[in-house]
Amino acid sequence: MADGKFAVEKTPDEWRRELAPDAYRVLRQQGTERAGTSPLNDEHRAGTFRCAGCGQPLFDADTKFESGSGWPSFFKPLTGAVGTTEDRSHFVQRTEVHCAKCGGHLGHVFPDGPKPTGERYCMNGVALKFEPKR
Repeated sequence: MADGKFAVEKTPDEWRRELAPDAYRVLRQQGTERAGTSPLNDEHRAGTFRCAGCGQPLFDADTKFESGSGWPSFFKPLTGAVGTTEDRSHFVQRTEVHCAKCGGHLGHVFPDGPKPTGERYCMNGVALKFEPKR
């Protein structure tokens, strides 16, 4: 979870009441879901991927691609939807991605994605909710 002030702020108990245990572990405790377990890996409809914590729109489905990583991957977030912080856990330097509205941990971004950005936003499926286009 990113440090700082966010538009949506709740106590840990409020988050625990609102989120499923696995979503709480990822969004609020910087956990990671097991690779290949998210049903969102197979989501290919038009629509929007939102933060499972606060509903903030994060990624347009048109930016989703199959990375082979086992997690939903995107090459570009919606403008202003996410923030990043340096993550030095696990003895490597990575870039953590968090929701710009609630600070919830979403996953990490890597510089090995497809054109046009060359970025791979590797997201935990339990941190996302999919809203199909109507």
